[in-house]
Amino acid sequence: MTTKPVLLALDDEPQVLNAVERDLRHHYGHDYRVIKAGSGHEALQALAALKQRNAPVALFLVDQRMPGMTGTDFLTEAIKLYPDARKVLLTAYADTEAAIASINRVGLDHYLMKPWDPPEENLYPILDDLLGDWWANVPVPYDGIRVAGTLWSARSHEIKEFLARNRLPYQWLDIEQDSEAASLVAATANPQGLLPVIFFPDGDVLIDPDLRTLAAKCGLQTEATATTYDLIIIGGGPAGLGAAVYGASEGMTTLLVDKEATGGQAGTSSRIENYLGFPNGISGSDLARRATVQAQRLGAEILTAQEAASVHSAEPYHIVTLTGGAELACRALVIATGVETRYLEVPGMETLTGAGVYYGAALTEAAYYRDQHVFVVGGANSAGQAAMFFARYAAQVTMLVRGTSLAKGMSHYLINQIESTPNIEVLTQTSVVEVHGQQKLEALTLQDNAGGETRRVPAAALFIFIGAVPRTEMVAGLVERNSAGFILTGPDLLVDGRRPAGWKLRRDPYLLETSVPGIFAAGDVRQGAVRRVASAVGQGANAINFVHQYLRTV
Repeated sequence: MTTKPVLLALDDEPQVLNAVERDLRHHYGHDYRVIKAGSGHEALQALAALKQRNAPVALFLVDQRMPGMTGTDFLTEAIKLYPDARKVLLTAYADTEAAIASINRVGLDHYLMKPWDPPEENLYPILDDLLGDWWANVPVPYDGIRVAGTLWSARSHEIKEFLARNRLPYQWLDIEQDSEAASLVAATANPQGLLPVIFFPDGDVLIDPDLRTLAAKCGLQTEATATTYDLIIIGGGPAGLGAAVYGASEGMTTLLVDKEATGGQAGTSSRIENYLGFPNGISGSDLARRATVQAQRLGAEILTAQEAASVHSAEPYHIVTLTGGAELACRALVIATGVETRYLEVPGMETLTGAGVYYGAALTEAAYYRDQHVFVVGGANSAGQAAMFFARYAAQVTMLVRGTSLAKGMSHYLINQIESTPNIEVLTQTSVVEVHGQQKLEALTLQDNAGGETRRVPAAALFIFIGAVPRTEMVAGLVERNSAGFILTGPDLLVDGRRPAGWKLRRDPYLLETSVPGIFAAGDVRQGAVRRVASAVGQGANAINFVHQYLRTV
């Protein structure tokens, strides 16, 4: 709901101030918030608090004759905070010259002689006209979360990505481009000058918060409601969400834990065009939103900004320890942590990550590189989808591909789209060997992999999609993994027909079961998984079938 604009009445005489407030509330109370102050200092404090909440102020109705600070003096300071508010002075018969001087000094809109009775003739018509003009010419301030920082701040980027991936609307305030935003940040209790600073509609301010604190403030669930569940799922990508929907719908007490936001890597995709049932395609964010709501409606709990630090088994339960130290028990566990983008190890990367260099799609940053030249590293679908999205904004998108063509790792439909997009170029057999810049990315050194020649090119942004590594450190030493860290399941656990070491059951591991009975893996985290959204969703759903079979035996 949009915040009501404020009408501020200021007078040091209580009787007059109460009369002004009464008349304003009588005529405008339904559409405006009326506040009063008995001194200029008190009024300026109130305005500073309103500004911090981004509350709109439409009108100042101020007495000229006040000790310590005249009405004109107050308006001189007030318009620094609210330059577009309409300004009206209450004057006595002898204040005409002061009122005229105020017109020149602060752009006074009107002055009213006291008394103004009857207000229907002498007050409301004047204010109606001024407020109508205010509505017609002044946009109502954004009524939501505001993030103030700099485009080149890695922490600012992290906060924006977290809010965007959790589908939480926010307004970005760049303090290097917006002097008003810089003043807003300077007014906070932030002696170290930390960024970003996050302003909430209720007036609360968070300065460079950790993600769990931010999630809790935004109303996301960060603490489990119980200590024991039938099913815990680690990871909220398509596989984890598929497991949560089917587990909850079949009556299991179900908890899903994700360290950032539901959707996984798929959630950052600008457009998924080959997922069944969406002929026009669907964004990864929208797909994640729908699946999250579906899982919650069916009864699943979803913890956000919580990470599983370790897992151990204590038959008949599996214990998940979160990074904060909390322990949660479950009868069955599904590992669906997926994969994360591999780090590009070249000189300059560490300093510039988040300051022009981004891992993944970083859709929150695309609009800031309008009409500039950006680069995408990678040759699989995720890189192609990102290139198509960035091409809407950038003057030029250059894809850097180590291989000889896109055909090896990218879907045919996507290759056709890229080839028909005039501002996308593809450089094959090309690698980034160094990134350059002081506070932000400025240039890249590219190498021709065939001939070995290098060249330096200017670059506004670099988005990296160079393969993936599994997120399985929480089960290291517990379940069997291959040398790359992917989890072995089902038939992959059988060596010469022998079951894995420590396996005590008379049956073989189920198709999606790990080397520990009752712990399952689904999606990209598995060895040999088909990396498609539909496959991941199917594995998540199918894992629940095996969970049921397992629970019938314990």
